[in-house]
Amino acid sequence: MKSLIAVLVFSLLIFSNIMAQDEVKEMSKEEMDIPYYEIPDAPKNYDAAGVTARMIDGLGFRFYWASKDLTERDLRYKASETSRTALETMEHVHGLSKTILNGISQKPNVRGGGGSEEELDYKELRKRTLENLKAASDILRKEGANVEDMKVVFQRGEQTSEFPFWNLVNGPIEDAIWHAGQLVYNRRASGNPLASGLSVFSGKKKN
Repeated sequence: MKSLIAVLVFSLLIFSNIMAQDEVKEMSKEEMDIPYYEIPDAPKNYDAAGVTARMIDGLGFRFYWASKDLTERDLRYKASETSRTALETMEHVHGLSKTILNGISQKPNVRGGGGSEEELDYKELRKRTLENLKAASDILRKEGANVEDMKVVFQRGEQTSEFPFWNLVNGPIEDAIWHAGQLVYNRRASGNPLASGLSVFSGKKKN
């Protein structure tokens, strides 16, 4: 009897290991180039730039999983007639990610240029949003990064409005975190909850 139990336990362990390997293979095929499957290592310094980089990494991890494997039904879902759909929410977060990256890159956000915004499909929208967040975090991690120099600039024609770095934190960064939570709510409501084993505390996914 003990031998039979041992064989069963061993078989389950082998099966679990195969399933985990298959998950890694599948992830590597589809998403190996997309950041934030896991939260990256913490910055070396507890300075303003490092703390902000970690905040953006936390946002990236949340958005990665909130937006992963959404179906057409999920993307069309909205809580009420006046709410955004999940896809519209993702488009909004993408816009916020561009504002975040521009502010940290010290580039203006140009409005009203007369051209139409590029339409992205779900996968490209998700990928570019996460890449923008990772690029912003990488700049903040560089030695000598000074957030006091990182202004939020909006430019419309010859008119320019400039805001300090504080507005970048309480504006687009916190707003994007808020909307990542809305995506989680929406996908639960449409019958496609988050993957199991996620820990926002550790920033990792347990198999």
